[in-house]
Amino acid sequence: MPSQTFQIGDIVSWNSEAGYVSGRIRAIHTEPFLVNGYQHHATSEHPQYEIESLKTSHIAFHKGTALTLVE
Repeated sequence: MPSQTFQIGDIVSWNSEAGYVSGRIRAIHTEPFLVNGYQHHATSEHPQYEIESLKTSHIAFHKGTALTLVE
């Protein structure tokens, strides 16, 4: 299943333990990277999106397959 491509500034939503969350994409990672000691796997074909929650300002990292564009 191909991943949808998103751009910086897009508003997206995803399903979390607390229900659906919405946020704005602030960065797109195309190489593996570390956050708080956790290795995130990202490539140009399968990037990871850095997203800031609109409600709490929490930063999350997700693959495109987990995200839905909010119109």
